[in-house]
Amino acid sequence: MTTPDWSQATAAMLAHIEATSRQVSTGVPHWADPVTGRWTVTPDGDWTGGAWVGQLWLAKLLRNPVPQTVPGRWLKRIRPRLDKRTAFKGFTFYYGAALGQILFSDEDAAAVATTAAEGLADLYDDALGLIPLGEDAEEHCAIGTAESSIDSLVASPLLLWSAAVNDDERHRVIATAHADRVLENHVRDDGSVIQSTTLDPANGKVLRSHTHKGYNDTSIWGRAQAWAMLCGSMCALRQPEQTAWLDYARRTCDWWLANVPGDGVAYWDFDDPAIPDTSRDTAATAMAASALLKLASLLGEGEGQRYREAASRSVAALVRGYLAVDEYAEYPQGMLRGGCFTRRPDSRPQDRAADDVELVFGSYMLLETLLVLDGAADATTL
Repeated sequence: MTTPDWSQATAAMLAHIEATSRQVSTGVPHWADPVTGRWTVTPDGDWTGGAWVGQLWLAKLLRNPVPQTVPGRWLKRIRPRLDKRTAFKGFTFYYGAALGQILFSDEDAAAVATTAAEGLADLYDDALGLIPLGEDAEEHCAIGTAESSIDSLVASPLLLWSAAVNDDERHRVIATAHADRVLENHVRDDGSVIQSTTLDPANGKVLRSHTHKGYNDTSIWGRAQAWAMLCGSMCALRQPEQTAWLDYARRTCDWWLANVPGDGVAYWDFDDPAIPDTSRDTAATAMAASALLKLASLLGEGEGQRYREAASRSVAALVRGYLAVDEYAEYPQGMLRGGCFTRRPDSRPQDRAADDVELVFGSYMLLETLLVLDGAADATTL
């Protein structure tokens, strides 16, 4: 199997970014229908909007000159989420704002990201030893004050970024405690991941473990596994002295590689009994590929080579099977189809129909991996 032309795939995605920026006049892209190309948008970006702004930072890295794609214009649309009480804004403002400082030393983006980090730090609960999901978390049902999930691990990379950039020891301490506890609570001994935990609000003891967006309570939801891989690798890159984080990253990545289908593209849930007649999830796969490239960078050319090769195989499968690379494709050029929010019938109404669609965060992750594989970006800095 020959390696795809990464630059051709990147060019197609850049064209799609430009088309999206012209199509979406209000709100922020959330997911797109692969047949019509029409985007479902959210007024303030929901938890996913930072990934759209992140794509624009990456486009700027490639010197994309289209005025509609200036990241700062779109960053204003997600700023209202700074006031949300949710651990998930770690994702929003790492990719939406911190990335602007990382790649371009953008002072406005740095200020927004710092404000988000302060808000996350203020949500830290000493009794729980972590940042709970929070009252504004975008979940399909009401949650208690002591609920956690592997998804919330996205808070730690933003806090670690702030600790380094702002020399803020409080942020470093909270990021470390949060990552330690979330990984401990959600990564099983074999490296598989359980998505959520209900905690005792008095002492943080795990009262119940469950997967609320997967096939059933004990199943391994593809995106939960990918969150652990991605955020564990990001944390280990930013604080390499925390060797336990590297171990978690390695174990969760090894589990993924041992269980992902032969073509390298994951099903939405590893335990769905309907496999192979069920949904794939290209977004989870792109997230996993990003994690594998980061782990490869951590481990170096020797031990890391197999992780880089695995990432390359998955990205190649995504480009060949799910990315429209030219104008003759059956769906819009540059669109990454095959994303699945969740097949759970009790999911949020705005996400329930999102099966075999473009998920904006999946597109960010694919573009990032393409740039890393092509040598245009460094996995250790993103």
